[in-house]
Amino acid sequence: MNSLVQFKNVVKEYDMGSKKLLAADNVTFSINEGEFVVILGPSGAGKSTVLNLLGGMDFATSGEIIINGRNIAGFDEKQLTNYRAENVGFVFQFYNLIPTLTALENVSLIRHVVKSPLDALEVLTSVGLEEHLRKFPTQLSGGEQQRVSIARAVCKNPTMLLCDEPTGALDSETGIVILSLLQKMSRERNKTVIIVTHNAALAQAADRVIRLKNGKVRDITVNEAPLAVSEVNW
Repeated sequence: MNSLVQFKNVVKEYDMGSKKLLAADNVTFSINEGEFVVILGPSGAGKSTVLNLLGGMDFATSGEIIINGRNIAGFDEKQLTNYRAENVGFVFQFYNLIPTLTALENVSLIRHVVKSPLDALEVLTSVGLEEHLRKFPTQLSGGEQQRVSIARAVCKNPTMLLCDEPTGALDSETGIVILSLLQKMSRERNKTVIIVTHNAALAQAADRVIRLKNGKVRDITVNEAPLAVSEVNW
């Protein structure tokens, strides 16, 4: 497998006035292309900091963040904006859909942002929303809205999908459906999917598990035979 992501001794400090908060403390790991990855840890472990750095939404204090051979830690704001647009699909806990647009229109917007988008109708069909294309967000359930959010991220045809607690606003049954869908995107579309979560059970379904604590990598596990999300003992 080709290495897609390399974090090398990454440090992120936040200036809190009289003291500094070390949110990422010498973080080092790698992720291969097409992997389904889970980043685990309690609140304050540094999970969201790592995701923000991966997504080009924040600057590292020091270290290297190499994505597809490019060190984005050295990028300026304009370069990071282009990097986010071309390489990263984001899926958050809350769906961030435009309420006055239909599901199809929300996803189709991506064609104005990226150079080589996928077909919005095809992607929405692949996430099981072919009967809900003309519905507005308020006419969709939480799980359906998150499917629209995933379709929008996938439609960018990004290098990787970054998911920050993507099932946090959903009931457990719907959450499993959404996680299965994300795993499917990794398996069938060879997308690198990286999920930040506090739910340790999901580790059973991951190709790679990165555990963080107090801003440090506690351990990294590579699963030779990850389970399907539907087979996980929740």
